[in-house]
Amino acid sequence: MILKDLATHLPGADLVGSGEVEFNAIEYDSRRLRQGALFVAVPGFTVDGHNYLQQAIAAGAAALLVQADRRPKWAGLAVPCLAVPDTRAALAAAAAAFFGWPARRLTVIGVTGTDGKTSLSHLITHVLESAGERVGLISTAENRAAGRALADSGRFTTPQAPEVQSMLAEMVEAGCRRAVLEATSHGLAQHRLDGCEFDVAVMTNVTSDHIDFHRSQEEYLAAKGRLFQMLDTAVDKGIVKTAVLNVDDSAHRRFRSLTQARVATYGLDAPADVTAVDLRPDGWGVRFHLRTAAEEAEVRLGRPGTFNVANALAAVATCLALELELPSIVRGLESWPGAPGRMERVDEGQPFSVVVDFAHAPLSLRRVLTELRSSSRGRIIAVFGCIGEREVDRRYAMGQAAAELADYTYVTDDNPYSEDRDAIIAEIARGLREAGKKEGHDFAVVSDRREAIAQALAMAVDEDVVLLAGKGHEREVHLAGGSYECDDREVARRVLAELFPA
Repeated sequence: MILKDLATHLPGADLVGSGEVEFNAIEYDSRRLRQGALFVAVPGFTVDGHNYLQQAIAAGAAALLVQADRRPKWAGLAVPCLAVPDTRAALAAAAAAFFGWPARRLTVIGVTGTDGKTSLSHLITHVLESAGERVGLISTAENRAAGRALADSGRFTTPQAPEVQSMLAEMVEAGCRRAVLEATSHGLAQHRLDGCEFDVAVMTNVTSDHIDFHRSQEEYLAAKGRLFQMLDTAVDKGIVKTAVLNVDDSAHRRFRSLTQARVATYGLDAPADVTAVDLRPDGWGVRFHLRTAAEEAEVRLGRPGTFNVANALAAVATCLALELELPSIVRGLESWPGAPGRMERVDEGQPFSVVVDFAHAPLSLRRVLTELRSSSRGRIIAVFGCIGEREVDRRYAMGQAAAELADYTYVTDDNPYSEDRDAIIAEIARGLREAGKKEGHDFAVVSDRREAIAQALAMAVDEDVVLLAGKGHEREVHLAGGSYECDDREVARRVLAELFPA
């Protein structure tokens, strides 16, 4: 792309130097920069990309995208610059322009909320695919285009804007007509999803989360709300822009006020366009009677819990907005295999249940434990830790939830990242202890997650349920000094094969 052509897509851009220079990639990390790329200097929380401009030039940057208020850092450099008011926002617009605005050739569905985003994103994708659509997906668990795997997002559910736009372009190349994107509060607040031209915005629920990043519940809500505001500025693709709102969650009123888009509602408790009655367990699943404004149907979903029924209703409302027929939607719901690491069972013929779930916060852990408690005739043995670099208070609260709802708990690693793993574990144990639980009798501390899983499975007997919570689809535990491999599902399969040889 030619630099002066990019400038036309960046409001307020000031071109310094020749605009005729061509660049062949967009990069925001100077360590990964290759010859001929445009380097975008983004001010971060701990590192400012403007401190690495000379390294970027030495690595072969053809041009720089810089922030106007950092002029002393970039004035007089040897390569052309585009100076903009906000490089983080400009990064998204630059990436979308560089990849040819791929979202304009897709119907784009964004899913936001505190819990359930991954399951709902996968469910919507499956329903669309089961109806014969070619669909792209960007989620916490996996990224794919028409069934083909795309690059891993690493630590980020919502990748940085160049990766998002690159994946959207791959979806277009693969012949996809639809794209389903998890829209995290981080991704929305940091403009990673700008240029995605959303057609449908869907909420799951909104509780308190990521206050370490957003600083207040108000900022967190504002970040989530950006998805609905973006409906009004997205290009017209001949599709009625729609906000799909959960009327059982009070945040729906705020989100409704942020957009002029059509509103489709779903819920289990409050009156809604899409609802369900007569919920009843059915093996590892649930049956319910689905009601929409025009039709009704009986549905069996292959995942248990009212939270999964709520996700099913959201998927119905979304797919109806995309003009799918209800019988086709119901077939998709009933054939859904579930999302990776979300209420996923591991069955090696053992006489007890093993469930892997991503629940990694107090409310989600409590929700899963409550569901398992209601359907189990044996003990609940929980294995979990707590992620580092997040709110400290969630650790104690997770211990309290386990104290209330589990019979025995193994406190172990999650992803401590740069924090002291033992300090995190100690806070969870304090929550258990202060709820009256005794170490050795009601819970155990086993730092290595693989060993904790092995001990929990060795403890289980007929009709117990072992819950491996917090990691879901993830395959590694990240510590301050490195990492070790640990896919809960694979570890459980290996241990069960040893305990119950064929």
